[in-house]
Amino acid sequence: MDRRDYLNTNKNPFFEHAECAFWIAQKDGKDVGRIAAVHDEDWERFHGEKAGYFGMFDAPDDPQVAHALLDAATTWLRGRGLESVLGPFDLSTNYMAGALIDAFDTEPGMNMPYNPPYYPTLLEGYGLTKAKDLFQWYLSTSTPIPEKVARIADKIQQRNRVTVRTMDLKRWDDEVARVLDIYNDAWEKNWGFVPVSEKEFRHIATDLKMVVNENLALMAEVDGEPVAFVITIMNLNPILKKVDGKLFPFGLFRLLWDMKVRPKVNDCRLIVLGIKDGYRRRGIDSILFVETHRAASRLGWKGGEIGWTLEDNDMVNRAIESMAGTHTKTYRVYGAQL
Repeated sequence: MDRRDYLNTNKNPFFEHAECAFWIAQKDGKDVGRIAAVHDEDWERFHGEKAGYFGMFDAPDDPQVAHALLDAATTWLRGRGLESVLGPFDLSTNYMAGALIDAFDTEPGMNMPYNPPYYPTLLEGYGLTKAKDLFQWYLSTSTPIPEKVARIADKIQQRNRVTVRTMDLKRWDDEVARVLDIYNDAWEKNWGFVPVSEKEFRHIATDLKMVVNENLALMAEVDGEPVAFVITIMNLNPILKKVDGKLFPFGLFRLLWDMKVRPKVNDCRLIVLGIKDGYRRRGIDSILFVETHRAASRLGWKGGEIGWTLEDNDMVNRAIESMAGTHTKTYRVYGAQL
């Protein structure tokens, strides 16, 4: 999504239920940092808590600058009657979330944040403390699916009458409606969840379609009823790095060429998985992980990232570990009372 459209209150449906403020820090006449504060009414309604967010945080290794930015955001939130703050979020948990606290020598995953190693020190120095850790995983296609896991997943699929199909990108709007129905039900009890309206979800899905490979958008059905899904996106970061993140005038051509004409994408990120309440703990997560691994292998991709997942989502984390997935990165969400 174009960042200008992303932050345009007239184009992004997120702003129909949220108000944001933005600041730039200057030092010696130069722009040196930025921050956003977000008052999301949907969070208040769903959680019954007067909490706001901070995000889009960018600062040098200078506590004076960082703390001035955080002061601006927290003062604004406090002025709206909010009692606590969480972040960093790129608008909300439905977008990018957390500050990287390890693996600083690795490339960022697609649609995942990156920050220098000094960020945790700056944030903790302001008095922010850990609210929740988010895990990122990596699974290589060169590592075969453990035979036992594959065998059990196939048996579960047969026993529970589970069928897995690829989503029809030509009927993307219909598929998005099914995904949204599952997503809000599946994530409702997860920490930090905020329900997504149909309008906002479709806005997100329009951009998501551009980076989805049709072989890696899977829907699980039981007796014809959609009950779970998984969506994996192509990792375009290496291509974007080549064009320095600039799509115009020639970067877009290079991007499309490397995606479609002579594909150079060879890894991915499993971005979201959801299972309807009532169908969990039946092994459907393992089925979707196995089928995604098989599809990525058939494409000749080397592997991909999975996540994020909540640190205490034992069911999903164990399923990833059973597939020989490796916990590679940790993103931390910080919080404080105002």
